[in-house]
Amino acid sequence: MTDPNPRDLTIRELTVTFGGFVAVDHVDLTVDAGDLRFLIGPNGAGKTTLIDAVSGLVAGTGAVRFGGQELLGRKVHRIAREGVGRTFQTATVFEELTVLQNLDIATGAGRSVWTLLRRRREVPAAVAEALEIVGLTAHADTPAGVLAHGQKQWLEIGMLLVQDARLLMLDEPVAGMSAEEKDETGRLLQRISGERTVVVVEHDMDFMRSFARSVTVLHGGRVLSEGSVAQVQADPKVQDVYLGPGHHSAETAAIVLGKEVAR
Repeated sequence: MTDPNPRDLTIRELTVTFGGFVAVDHVDLTVDAGDLRFLIGPNGAGKTTLIDAVSGLVAGTGAVRFGGQELLGRKVHRIAREGVGRTFQTATVFEELTVLQNLDIATGAGRSVWTLLRRRREVPAAVAEALEIVGLTAHADTPAGVLAHGQKQWLEIGMLLVQDARLLMLDEPVAGMSAEEKDETGRLLQRISGERTVVVVEHDMDFMRSFARSVTVLHGGRVLSEGSVAQVQADPKVQDVYLGPGHHSAETAAIVLGKEVAR
């Protein structure tokens, strides 16, 4: 067996328990560097708990390695220093501050409150690049609180980019977005993956079908299936979970994990 690429996210025997409840049950999972991986599954499958464990928000046993470093057992801020970033279903931005000021804070540049309140004469290259990538250059001086719902999510992603996060884990990033915002978010994820690794926890199956490069299906805290969208969609085990036992056919493969496609 060859050694794993240190740029991959490598999870081995990850287990997370709450009291007597096993939320993540001996999960083995590898996300290749540069992948755009979607984690899907029914409610209670362990998707959010898994990324909570990777980011240090909950304790787990087993092994989680990224960038050649073991993450389990480390504090949240130390995991972040290893290039691991995490967003939540509700964007956590400073709504009273401008987009640029939010990015300034995220860089950890140490600017005081008073200097934050003064407009920069020059925008640092990393911040300018993040503004461009997330499509908020024209809104640099806009208070974050008045941004559209989707734009707040994009700003939070931009805050991870200026921190040089190389693994981004996003928890239902398109929840509550319009169809147009979802499409733009998908294109954004495609732009930022490749050089970075992106893991998306998602319930929106149309969004997943449109933008996932690879998919992991969790069920009951375990990995049920992995592969491309087409491979997972055609897996009888996945069809059982989503449609009930016995629904194994070309027709059900066409509708599982999303709306029926035109034939």
